[in-house]
Amino acid sequence: MKRPDLHNSLASSAMTFLLFTGMPIQAAELDEWEHREEDTAQSAVADNNHAHTPPEPSNPSKSAASECRRIEGKLASIFQNECLERNLVITGGVSVNGALILYKEYPPLPSRSPHGRVLLIGGIHGDEYSSVSIVFKWMKILDKFHSGLFHWHVVPLLNPDGLLREKSQRMNANGVDLNRNFPMPDWDTETADYWLHRTDSDPRRYPGKSALSEPETHWLAREIEQFNPDVIVTVHAPHGVVDYDGPKNAPYRLGRLYLSLIGTYPGSLGNYAGIQKHIPVVTIELPYAGSMPTSTEINNIWVDLVNWLRRNLGTQIRSVEKNQETEPS
Repeated sequence: MKRPDLHNSLASSAMTFLLFTGMPIQAAELDEWEHREEDTAQSAVADNNHAHTPPEPSNPSKSAASECRRIEGKLASIFQNECLERNLVITGGVSVNGALILYKEYPPLPSRSPHGRVLLIGGIHGDEYSSVSIVFKWMKILDKFHSGLFHWHVVPLLNPDGLLREKSQRMNANGVDLNRNFPMPDWDTETADYWLHRTDSDPRRYPGKSALSEPETHWLAREIEQFNPDVIVTVHAPHGVVDYDGPKNAPYRLGRLYLSLIGTYPGSLGNYAGIQKHIPVVTIELPYAGSMPTSTEINNIWVDLVNWLRRNLGTQIRSVEKNQETEPS
C-alpha cells in the first residue's frame, strides 16, 4: 500500500514541481547554486575482531528498476518514475531478503578538483519514510546542477527490507537495528549492556549478535572504507534537530533544524565513523517520519548543508594541501 507521507496536496505539489524541476534555480551550474548565501535561498572492516561476513541473502532482486518500482509504490512523495529517473546503480550490496542496495555517484569532473567526498545516506531505519523521500528530492537537484564541487556517493535507502514490508519497521528483516550494529571497542559488552539496561531490551533497538552481522551494515562499512568520505550525511526522523559526531565545526543550523547533540550510542554509525574514524557525521533529524517538510524547507536544508560543506570541506582540503607543501613528500 502506498504510504501517504506527504501532507500538502495541490499547493505543495505545485511548489515541489517548481523546486525540483529546477525552475526557480537560475544558476547554470551546481556551484552557483552551492555558492548562494543563506539569505538568498532560505577502516577497514577487518580491524574489528567481531566483524564477519554475513550469510548470503535469499532471492536477490533482478534489477535496479524493480527495486525502484517497489519504492515508488510505497512512498507517496516519490512520484511515478522519480526513482527510475535517478539512474541508480547496483552496488553489490544486498539486504537480508535479497533486495538491492542502490546508489548513485556524482563524480569529479575534468574541469575542477572537488572540495571533498560526501557520503549521503537515507533510510537506515525502514519506518522513517521522509528520510528516504528527501534524499530523492536532493538527488534531483544534483542531477540537474552537479558541477564537480563535491564528489558524492548517495544511498537513498540502506534498509529496503525495513521499508518495503507491508508494515514498515525500524529494523531490518533479522530484527536488528542497523544503527546499533556498527563496530566499536568492546562491542559485545557495550551494546549488550546498553540494550538490556538502558532500553529494557527494546526489540526495536536490538543490536544484533555481533558487529556487522547484517549484510546492510557490512556493505556500508566496506563502502566507507573504499570511498573514504570526508564527511557522512545521514538522514533520520522524527527528532527535528541536527545531530553531529566527530571533529569540530558542527553545523549550527540546517533550514529550521538547529544543532542539538542527542548523544553517541554503542554501535551507532556516529560512534563508528565519527568517534572512531574521525569522519564528521552530520545527522539530519527531520521533524516527522511520515510526512515531508515543505518544499521551501527541503530547499533550505539543502542550501544550508551545501554551504556548510563548502566552508568546512574547503578549509579542510586547503589545510591538508598546505601541510603537504611544507612537508617533504
